[in-house]
Amino acid sequence: MNSLVRIAIVSLAVSATAYCAPFLAIGDGAELFVTGTVGVRADDNIFLSTNATSDTIFDIDPGAQLTFGKNAQVQGAFTLADAITRYSSNSSLNTNLFSSTFASSYDDGKLDLKVNASYTESNQNTVDVRSTGNVGTLIRRNILSAGANGEAQVSQITSIAAGFTFEHTDYKRAGYGDSDDTTIPINFYYKYTPKVDLSLGYTYRSFQTQIGSDSADHFFNVGARGEFTPKLTGKFAVGVTQRQLSQGSDKTSLGLDASLTYAISPKTSLDLTVSEAPDTSPQGAQQKNFSVGGNLTTNISDQWSVTGGLSYRGIDYLPAGTTPGRTDDYVEGSLGAAYVVNAYVRVVGSYTYRNNSSKIASSEFTNNVFSISTSVRY
Repeated sequence: MNSLVRIAIVSLAVSATAYCAPFLAIGDGAELFVTGTVGVRADDNIFLSTNATSDTIFDIDPGAQLTFGKNAQVQGAFTLADAITRYSSNSSLNTNLFSSTFASSYDDGKLDLKVNASYTESNQNTVDVRSTGNVGTLIRRNILSAGANGEAQVSQITSIAAGFTFEHTDYKRAGYGDSDDTTIPINFYYKYTPKVDLSLGYTYRSFQTQIGSDSADHFFNVGARGEFTPKLTGKFAVGVTQRQLSQGSDKTSLGLDASLTYAISPKTSLDLTVSEAPDTSPQGAQQKNFSVGGNLTTNISDQWSVTGGLSYRGIDYLPAGTTPGRTDDYVEGSLGAAYVVNAYVRVVGSYTYRNNSSKIASSEFTNNVFSISTSVRY
C-alpha cells in the first residue's frame, strides 16, 4: 500500500504541471489522447449495508481516447480505461476493471443521427445492487450496452425521431438475475412556436431477466421541448405506462419523464429532473419508481466551479405472492468543487451522502463519502 500511495502522490504532482498538445495527431481531424485519473476516497459504508464497514480507497484509472471528425459532419470518440482500485483495510476487494465507450454523431441540418456503445466492468454497490443486512460483499457485474437515435425533418414545422437502446447485464454473484433491457422510443414533433416543439410519443421497453418476471412496457405520452422562457429550457413527456408481465397481472400507471434547466444567472444554473416509471430489481422484485432531483452549478471563475445536488427516489416494491409490498425512501445529496489547472488538467473534490429508509430494517443504510481526484488528458 505504501508504494501505491507514492505512485498516487507522484501522479498528482505530474498531472498538476502537465500542459501540452495531444499525444498524437493522426491525419486531418483525428487525435489520440492519453487520459488518467488519480484519486482517494474515504468511505464509511463501502457495502451500503445496515452495519457499516469503512475504508480508504485509492483509484488509479489510466486510459486513452481517440477522437475523430473535428469540424466535420461526422464526429466521434473511442475511449479505453483500466480502473485500478486498492482498499487500505479490505484488500480482498482490490480490482482491475476494464471499460470502453464509443460515441459518434452525424448532423447535416436536416438529419441528426447519434450512435453509441460501451462495455463496463463494475464492482460498486448501489441502492438496487447490494446485499442487505450485515453482509460484507460487493456485487461484480459486466454491462454491455449499445444504442442509436436519429431525428429527421418531415417539413419545416414537423420532424420525427426514433431510437434504440440495448443493455445486457451479467452478474457474477448468485441471487442476481442477468438481464436484457431493450428500449425503442418514437416521437413526432410539431413546431408550436419558433422556440417550442410539441410532441406525441410512444416508447416500448422489453425487460428479460433470469430471476422474476419478464415485462413489456408501453409508454404513451404527450409533451414539449425547447425554450419555454428566456431562462427555462428542456423537455418533458407525460402519459400512461402499461406493464405486461409474463408472470402476474398487467399494471397501468402514470408515466413521467422531464428534464429542465433554469438559468439563475449567466454563471449559475439549476438542473431539474422528474420521472415515474415501473422497473424490475436485479433480484426479481417488481418496482414502481418516483424520482425527483435538482443540481445547482456555479462557475465562480474560469478556473473554479461549485456544484450541489439533492435527489429523492421513492421505490415501491409491489407485492408478489406471499411477499408484502413496501416503499423505500432513498435520498442522495452531493457537494463538490472543481479547479481547472489548464486545458488538460482538472482537480475535483466532493462529498456524497446517501440514505435509504425502509420498513425492513435490513434494507436501511447511511453512507458518507469524501473524495479528491485529479484527471489529466494529454
